[in-house]
Amino acid sequence: MLAVGLAIFNSLYSTQALLPTLTSELGIPPVTSALTVSAATGALALFVIPFSILSEKYGRGRIILISALAASAVGLCLPLCQTAGQLIALRAVQGALIAGTPAVAMAWLSEELDESDLPGAMGLYIAGTSIGGLTGRLIPAAVLEFASWRWALLATSAFALALSLAVAVLLPQQRNFTPKDSIRPGSEIHAVVRHLRNPRLIALYAAAFVSMGVFVSLYNYFGYRAIEHFGLPPALAGLVFVMYLSGTFSSARAGVYVTRFGRGPVVVAAAALMLLGVLVAISPALWLALAGMLLFTASFFALHSAASGWVGRIADRDRAEASSLYVFCYYMGSSVLGAATGAAFGSLPWAGFIAVLAGLLALLVGIAAALAAAERRRS
Repeated sequence: MLAVGLAIFNSLYSTQALLPTLTSELGIPPVTSALTVSAATGALALFVIPFSILSEKYGRGRIILISALAASAVGLCLPLCQTAGQLIALRAVQGALIAGTPAVAMAWLSEELDESDLPGAMGLYIAGTSIGGLTGRLIPAAVLEFASWRWALLATSAFALALSLAVAVLLPQQRNFTPKDSIRPGSEIHAVVRHLRNPRLIALYAAAFVSMGVFVSLYNYFGYRAIEHFGLPPALAGLVFVMYLSGTFSSARAGVYVTRFGRGPVVVAAAALMLLGVLVAISPALWLALAGMLLFTASFFALHSAASGWVGRIADRDRAEASSLYVFCYYMGSSVLGAATGAAFGSLPWAGFIAVLAGLLALLVGIAAALAAAERRRS
């Protein structure tokens, strides 16, 4: 599960560090360049629920393997694209295939592990996704130092394929999965609707939408600021993604804090620290802006680790559908807000752009506080 997190999220964000380069090489505006990320995350969001439904009959492991291998193979075709339109379209196809893994990974863990081990294991999986997201940015950024963006995409796609092959060898068979005899769309839709009637799940889905949308938005456009305002070369600007390592630590620690303080306080604290971090990132001083990015990043992964595990605890049945709804909202936030904030970035100064993100995070803090209060009333 660690390896599949590395492979999938390496593939998902393989163009994000290349956005300024794609803007200059393909002659497209930043908002169009950002569509190479939003197309993948949007397609992922749309296909998450169908994959989770298929996993009820064909098994979580089979879906994970097909998803990882097929998405990595498509990645090898990305360097052949001749236009921005072709690249965006192929990224959408890749995103649709990627959807299979996040659709069922959390359900796989929830079914196979003892409840006492789940928070730590979920943190480990989230840590794998953070490292995968990091390599998906750092490998292309490093290759840009001596080769074109096409070679950069080829290198990171080959890395993802190697990890996917490792998953095919290492992933164990499920022991606690009972396949459904048949898939009835009506019953699956009913399961989805039932989850959407649960206010606590709705709050978690809203938190996923907003937090991921703001996270991708900030990282989509901070590279432009690093190059244009701070004067960094593209490869050096790409090193900002090293901050993902803070997510590797914070997502694992979140499991410890959840056990000690409860999920509600951890989610509220993480949301508040995300807001503080994005406000610090407004600074015209590079070191202070990077400090804000570091705080923002660590807090985001802690929130995601706590919230995603919370879904599995609230949903006592049809967990694959519950988890897939969380993932749907998570990546739809990435796609919708990641694209929509491009207009703000293009029309506002950096301080105005940050103000938009801060407003969204203030909403997130309110959602988290309401969710924690509801949880206290239940206990």
